[in-house]
Amino acid sequence: MKIFAGSSNPKLAKKIAKQLGIKLGRIELSRFANGEARVRIREKIIKEKAVIVQSFSYPPDEHLIEFFLIADALKRLGAKKIIAVIPWLGYCVQDKVFLPGEPLSAKVIAQIIQSLKIDRLITLDLHNETITGFFDLVFNHLSALPVFINFFKQKQLRINLVISPDAGGIKRAAKLAKGLNLAMTVINKERDLITGKVSILGFNSNLKAKRVLIVDDFISTGGTLIKISHFLKKAGVKKIYAATIHHFYIKGVQEKIDKSPIDKIFVSDTINSPLKLNSKKLKIISVSNLLAKELKNC
Repeated sequence: MKIFAGSSNPKLAKKIAKQLGIKLGRIELSRFANGEARVRIREKIIKEKAVIVQSFSYPPDEHLIEFFLIADALKRLGAKKIIAVIPWLGYCVQDKVFLPGEPLSAKVIAQIIQSLKIDRLITLDLHNETITGFFDLVFNHLSALPVFINFFKQKQLRINLVISPDAGGIKRAAKLAKGLNLAMTVINKERDLITGKVSILGFNSNLKAKRVLIVDDFISTGGTLIKISHFLKKAGVKKIYAATIHHFYIKGVQEKIDKSPIDKIFVSDTINSPLKLNSKKLKIISVSNLLAKELKNC
């Protein structure tokens, strides 16, 4: 097996390779003068398994095209099997046609990936599990929650309550709460599909002096998470922690979180930050061991 890192998350690819006791495959990634992606594989891989590690994170369109070109190059070199490790499957949030005139973006991406003759796709914590139905290939949808559960058990943060920020995240929050042997509750909120504005409608638990853990699948603008943290603080919560699988690292968002009532935010390394962050509130937990174990079975 040879592992090749795209430009989106080489740190995670290197950690996975180390877990498997192998070196990263040699690959040259650059740009032509007109800005088009240029890829060259510098390994002989005839009749070998080839793994591509690439998150479709910012800038997503560039990382998508780079991934497509790497896959084609590996196929032309005679790779026996191509396994795509896409820790963050970009465009997965666009899994429905919300308004007239919109595309079904998640399905479009699925169709393009399949046209490249990828044999297996491994990803983490999709926004909606039904997206797996868009693919007609071997699809391994993993969860990073066990990694978070093990981490929190070791840290002993004395959390009292797990909170889901909306009804859509109840299943995720329930799984984390069960793993930590804690109670769970959900915030009632609504979002305007046009403006994206979130309104908190209410809460059904006594929060006074509690140590709570908000769990969600990703952070984009951070607006919802920050708004919830202020709401919880006013309700008398003592400590506010947040566990989020994917952090998009949009410019200025972590700084806003640092100024919020959130005491600590825990994220995985599915996405590599393109920014230089110096946040005391941010803790990154690696999913490299989880992905390495899955690759051993491929």
